[in-house]
Amino acid sequence: MIGRTAIATGQAPAAIGPYAQAIRAGGWLWLSGQVALDPVSGTLVGRTAAEQAEQVLANLGAVLAAAGAGFEHLVRCTIYLKDLGDFAAVNAVYGRHMPDPPPARATVEVSRLPREALVEIDGIAFLG
Repeated sequence: MIGRTAIATGQAPAAIGPYAQAIRAGGWLWLSGQVALDPVSGTLVGRTAAEQAEQVLANLGAVLAAAGAGFEHLVRCTIYLKDLGDFAAVNAVYGRHMPDPPPARATVEVSRLPREALVEIDGIAFLG
């Protein structure tokens, strides 16, 4: 059986349920979805999906860093949007943070997100 190690950092919001910020299993890192919560106050940051995406990616980056990784280790992401009309704005923010080549990705519209967020992103990273 492959061991599982929880990854946790105070530089990203604490889990708001029974889940880890990320789990490392073998050479893989499975990152839980992040919404735009400020890691210190726990409040939602940003009024627009683009503003929220900046905080979401900062949170994901902090969890990656806690595992000794960075965005270049991501192989797959999923973006969840409250409104697919925000696709272009969120895509622009996302594109500024991702290395070349960017990870594989899916983007889906959902009816609701935790804390009434407009965007959530999760990911899978390969650490080798």
